[in-house]
Amino acid sequence: MQETKRSSDKIGRADRLDLTVNENCKLDIPQDILEKLLKPHKLTYYCFVFLDQGTETYKIDLQDITISDGQMIFGLPNQIFCNPPNGPHNLNYKAAFDDNLLALLPNSFPFLLNPLNSNTITFTPDAKERVKSVFAHLYQLLHHTEAPRDTEIILAYMNTLLTEFNSAYFEQGVQGNLPNSKLSKYIAFKLAVETHLTEQNDVQTIADKLAMTTSSLYSVVKEFSGVSPKEWMTNRLILEAQRKLQYSTLSVKELAYELGFNDPDYFSRLFKKTTGKSVSEFLANHNDLSSN
Repeated sequence: MQETKRSSDKIGRADRLDLTVNENCKLDIPQDILEKLLKPHKLTYYCFVFLDQGTETYKIDLQDITISDGQMIFGLPNQIFCNPPNGPHNLNYKAAFDDNLLALLPNSFPFLLNPLNSNTITFTPDAKERVKSVFAHLYQLLHHTEAPRDTEIILAYMNTLLTEFNSAYFEQGVQGNLPNSKLSKYIAFKLAVETHLTEQNDVQTIADKLAMTTSSLYSVVKEFSGVSPKEWMTNRLILEAQRKLQYSTLSVKELAYELGFNDPDYFSRLFKKTTGKSVSEFLANHNDLSSN
């Protein structure tokens, strides 16, 4: 398992911005980078694939996800991402950037916390055309403008693009109609867990941090995720364990301590209870898949 760091340095990066935009795979990707992208790799940046025409299947955190016309898939930092095998190119746009670019934008984008636990976005026909247009303008700005690149204009287009993504993300499905107050509390819960992931905080501690009662926190988390706060926190820790097992050579004991568990044996039991496999079985299965 490899991390893909700063591949934008080799793929048409915008001056002074860690931003890559590709249109219908027109940009040539160096062979060494391509080989990494076609294997499971840990993301250190945000990546987006907007599909105009065709069907493609990606893998994110061990799950196959298929998108088709008018849909987008996105990967977030620390997720394990795998592109589909090389084949006939579909009509698509791809973009990648890091937190440094986000810090330059005037708006915040809650969808990047993935509160609905969905790495896909489906656009309405009108939104699809707008997104396609903004992508096309960005590609033109980055790769076909002879004049010096105007960072402010590029950032303005990026802000518009992410605003479209954010709006479509929360509009899709029934969950998008839930009250904003509940959504903001759920996002705050996810952020609190992520920020203190390895501290092994209990539900009461998280509720206190959010100025909520445990019962109200339970209600919000259950409504959005279908599981209790404790289950959500456990699942998140085990997901992090699965990610680390794919790109590191930590022993079970080292992994348990790195994730904040004081008892490696308890961690091993929890891993098997949550995934249905022991750590050794998980690694054996992963190695078998990697060798195919």
